[in-house]
Amino acid sequence: MTATVPPQRLPAALKLALDFGPLLVFFAANKFAGVFAATAAFMVATLVAIVVSWAKTRHVPPMLIFTGLIVLVFGGLTLWLKDDSFIKLKPSLIYATFASILGFGLLTGRVYLKLVLGEVLPALDDAGWFKLQRNWALFFTALIVANEVARRMLTTDQWVDFKVWGVTLATMAFALAQAPLLKRHGVSFD
Repeated sequence: MTATVPPQRLPAALKLALDFGPLLVFFAANKFAGVFAATAAFMVATLVAIVVSWAKTRHVPPMLIFTGLIVLVFGGLTLWLKDDSFIKLKPSLIYATFASILGFGLLTGRVYLKLVLGEVLPALDDAGWFKLQRNWALFFTALIVANEVARRMLTTDQWVDFKVWGVTLATMAFALAQAPLLKRHGVSFD
């Protein structure tokens, strides 16, 4: 019988770089070379993030695999068809998938968010997990609406700014806004 070794954890700075690096590459490439070059750079940067995650931990998180596949498929369609609407649709598909998974979990009494964040929030009680999952499902639903409005009303450059800065800052603000809920349900910030 062989024991399974849990995957190594990435240093916080490297994890942050792997999470946000491809998006920053997309933003910078768009500013200097346009959306098609940015899409190609985004695809490469996402693959690099996957490879680095594997090289450092011998594990690739399921969310990174999923988003990587979506980036490759929709980025490939963007480049092949020379149509930037595919790369603009990609976030809505990702948000819809996350909202659907979390919503389905709520309807069936399963807390899928705990599978992803359980190590980070081990003290959170069951009621807290349920409320946190509900809140994230609603947030992802709001992001779908925001992205659909933005991709129809903004220029491509404006949409890139919205995606990189607006959504990122909104997500960070939303995550921070969950602190009182976490505290009420067992998480200490001391």
